[in-house]
Amino acid sequence: MSTTELIQEARRQIEICNACRYCEGFCSVFPAMTRQKAFADGDITHLANLCHNCRGCYYSCQYTEPHEFALNLPAALADVRQDSWERHAWPQPFAKTFHEKGLAIAGALVACLLVILWILSALRPESGTGFYAVLSHSAMVAIFAPAFLLPLASVTFGLRSYWREVGGHKVHMADLIAAAKSAAVLKNLDGGQGQGCNFELEDRYSDTRRLLHQATMYGFLLCFAATSSATVMHYLFAMEAPYGFFSLPKLLGVPGGILLCIGTLGLAVLKTRADASLGSKRVWGGEMAFVLLLFLVSLTGLVLYAATGSSLVPGLLALHLSSVLAFFLLLPFTKMVHGFYRLAALVAEAQKPRVAARETAE
Repeated sequence: MSTTELIQEARRQIEICNACRYCEGFCSVFPAMTRQKAFADGDITHLANLCHNCRGCYYSCQYTEPHEFALNLPAALADVRQDSWERHAWPQPFAKTFHEKGLAIAGALVACLLVILWILSALRPESGTGFYAVLSHSAMVAIFAPAFLLPLASVTFGLRSYWREVGGHKVHMADLIAAAKSAAVLKNLDGGQGQGCNFELEDRYSDTRRLLHQATMYGFLLCFAATSSATVMHYLFAMEAPYGFFSLPKLLGVPGGILLCIGTLGLAVLKTRADASLGSKRVWGGEMAFVLLLFLVSLTGLVLYAATGSSLVPGLLALHLSSVLAFFLLLPFTKMVHGFYRLAALVAEAQKPRVAARETAE
């Protein structure tokens, strides 16, 4: 379906929901929906990215099939949300390929692995300790600095385009704080009333998905903090790796890796149990491949640390670095972007009452 058709179908369902309002106590989508009667395309995109696909509205709805209205709001919003990520991705031609084809992600991983293996064999340093005995620090920086910065630039371009579409305004600190609070506890995965969501248990509530998302999110943030602290220690304090277990990079990275493993593996299992028809079915494979790629990043990192000093290090290092490289290179085109877009949606939602009050006063 085209973007226009996806938005039109989502608008049809939203207008029915807005007339019914049985689910107005659910997640942030429904209070946002009730603010207006007519919805521009940008409004539909905003609501779609505000939705966290908890699916409680579907199982509470009296107008799902076989009713003639045939409502499936989680799927309709998922399709619009997915389409928005693809439209705003830069460079755009890559977006649809990576979202729809999990094999593309696996292929990119293999290609990265081959490149890393070649670099390891061609640039092996004459001296060094720990991982730097396999691949020099300068080589790592030369490989991963562009692989980190260029995807972030791509995401930035996409977010700027998205912000214009949804009619975002100048961001105040209060908007960021409100959005961060909501994201920190994943409020929109509690069903709006604290009972949990219906992602994997249909009409029964569960906090499992919320807890696994939190494990994934905080695990990733801890791993990022570990890498950042190691960078500061290396460049500002001339403290070079390898670091001991009680160093800041390890105290942050090991728990982060464990949380990331638990979260991603759990989410992959839940995804096999959930009803695929309540999401964007065409990208199921790509989403699963992304989750498993992130699991591989965390698992290989932990195994590599456990194997420190053994003959397994070169091969494990190649596998870990290649999975990290694939993760960053694919970041703008995988479901990883959902964190950026949903945070942007929460920021836009936080500023709407202030903007509405100002417009009323004027």
